[in-house]
Amino acid sequence: MGLSSVRTRILVSIIGVAFVGLVFAGGAAYLVQRDRIAHAVDDRLLQRVESARAVVGDDRPDSGDAVGSAEAAVTHGGGYATTRDALRGVLERIVPGEHEGALGLVDGRVAFVPGVASEIHLESVPGFAERAAAETVEGDAVQLGTFVDSGVWLRYMTAPLAAPGDPQRGVYVVALDLDAAHADLDAAFTSYAVIAAGAVIATGLVGWFVAGRLLQPVRRLSSAASRITVNALDERIPVHGRDEVSRLTETVNGMFDRLDRSITSQRRLLDDVRHELKTPITIVRGHLELLDPADAEEVRATRELAIDELDRMAELVDRIELLAELPDDAPAVEPVDVAALTREVHAKSSVIAGHDWVLAATADVVVDLDPRRITQAWLQLVDNAAKYSPEGTPVRIGSSRAEGAVQLWVEDEGPGIPPGAEARIFERFGRVNTGRGIRGSGLGLPLVEGIALAHGGRVEVSSSSVGSRFVIILPNDRGDRADGGDGA
Repeated sequence: MGLSSVRTRILVSIIGVAFVGLVFAGGAAYLVQRDRIAHAVDDRLLQRVESARAVVGDDRPDSGDAVGSAEAAVTHGGGYATTRDALRGVLERIVPGEHEGALGLVDGRVAFVPGVASEIHLESVPGFAERAAAETVEGDAVQLGTFVDSGVWLRYMTAPLAAPGDPQRGVYVVALDLDAAHADLDAAFTSYAVIAAGAVIATGLVGWFVAGRLLQPVRRLSSAASRITVNALDERIPVHGRDEVSRLTETVNGMFDRLDRSITSQRRLLDDVRHELKTPITIVRGHLELLDPADAEEVRATRELAIDELDRMAELVDRIELLAELPDDAPAVEPVDVAALTREVHAKSSVIAGHDWVLAATADVVVDLDPRRITQAWLQLVDNAAKYSPEGTPVRIGSSRAEGAVQLWVEDEGPGIPPGAEARIFERFGRVNTGRGIRGSGLGLPLVEGIALAHGGRVEVSSSSVGSRFVIILPNDRGDRADGGDGA
């Protein structure tokens, strides 16, 4: 999915949240205000009924529920002799308010209208008078209702009115135009809707701009990453700012650094392997081409040479495979008695002819390590000492404790390593001339270092013209140690 799509999704999310929030807030406020208006309208209509009671002189105490519970909402006890007189007096003295209208019904027919101009002429509303009369045919309770017809929306109240001893049935009707009552609210929320729509549009424009600015580093990241290939790994992406995108850029640059080192290492390994294998292949091929099949002695010598070179290539391949496995092959650690391991390595070394193998010191300590891998690395140091030190010289093997670590070492009396070549000998196929020629595959010490690193340790070397000392330093998290000092 492209960056433009991400930008669109961000914008849609921002606009969606803003729109839903504004609609919810506006809708909730609108409904609350409508509910308040509805209660205000009902209260206003009930006040008109109370005013009618006062006009006709109804002196009975209020029951507290004027809607649907009064036996006779307006029953006069004053100076009106008939129901018609009482109804006329109510309409003459109660002036309809804003957006209001009133009627006086006698026996279901319109008998009186307000004597002053009113905004609503209820007598002219088709079907209204008939409905008001029908609702008060039975019962003397005040009735509240809503009339919607022919574009008219009214909230009304009917209050039966009767004079004692008069058989005629009167009804005082007062109504309020709900469209007019809601006009201000509707106008206010129409303005709110326009403003909210403008706010959403403005939010969208700002969001589009901001999303573009925020995604600009990602576009640069994508563009630079597309230019970086296996053959051009030296380019890095510029880092701007200190935000999350900047940290992402730094992470990607770090990934490119690791990838560059890995590919460079692989190329160097392939070049070295090609160089290392070319020599034995050339030797074997040259001898086979010059071989005289009729000369049995020459056939035997060529066979031995070819087998020796093939063994050297097989050893080279095995070590390359082991070096490739080390980063992913976690050591199988277990508690190991270092003193016993030191004696075991010394015993294995003693069978190598040409040197006096000395067990110099043992560390009485138990350490978590992989005994097979550590023995392999230690014997590799032993093999190096045997190759590069003069015959008959002593080679010392030992172990010792250090602060939070254990040291496994081999010390010889060879010619030493040339100054400045200490780092080179730990590179794959890295070999130096010690004065006795260049020997080995150049993979032994990198293998030792790889095993040490897999254990969280390291390899140190100190060398001079009178000998070299190689030390495998491993962390000792246990801290276990026997009483007494080191000793053979």
